Amino acid sequence: METIVVDNSGELMEKAPQPRFVRTLAHIVSFVFHPLFISAYVCAYLIFVHPYVFAGFPFEVKFFRFLTVFLSTVLIPGFSVFLMWRLKLIETMQLNTSRERIIPYAAAMIFYFWPWMVLKQLTGTPEVFINFIQGSFLAVCGAWIININSKISMHTTAMSGMLMFFLLFSFADSEASGLYLSLAILITGMVTTARLIVSDHTRVQIVQGFVVGALAQLIAWWI
Repeated sequence: METIVVDNSGELMEKAPQPRFVRTLAHIVSFVFHPLFISAYVCAYLIFVHPYVFAGFPFEVKFFRFLTVFLSTVLIPGFSVFLMWRLKLIETMQLNTSRERIIPYAAAMIFYFWPWMVLKQLTGTPEVFINFIQGSFLAVCGAWIININSKISMHTTAMSGMLMFFLLFSFADSEASGLYLSLAILITGMVTTARLIVSDHTRVQIVQGFVVGALAQLIAWWI
């Protein structure tokens, strides 16, 4: 069992090593469910998998809706971090310190704001789709604010946002089966465990991510 030692301020001091296989598996889970990918995963589900959210939309329209989200929340933010690294604005692409995350968070706020603003102006875009994008944008804003004083976990921010969205959607969706909510719970647990194993986050920072991500989706759902 892993042992985590923190000081009185909650900062990480020591973490006992895990077996190589466990760490490798945790790294794989962390990469597959990287925060950059979560919005695209959820939007792909709403656009291509759910039977009614985008029912009646031509494939071309659905494809370009997804492409808008993918470019704005995955490709462009990822490429911007790469450029910041190459320009020596940050030391590593892993963004290991709170200070390194300030500029990427600020850029991400712009990138996440754009698809929300554009898609909500397009006639016929499902409200649930817009709500999720708005919640993702608010989560980035909240994480940026918390990051000023604490290196909040981006993984748990994204995962709790996804989990809260599926929870809220399950109450509003007449076709809800519980399958995708169950998968969201399972994946959230896997990612949280993985981050406790391989990240340098404290448990406080993990919990901060959960609170920010969940609140962001709640606010987006109710306003």
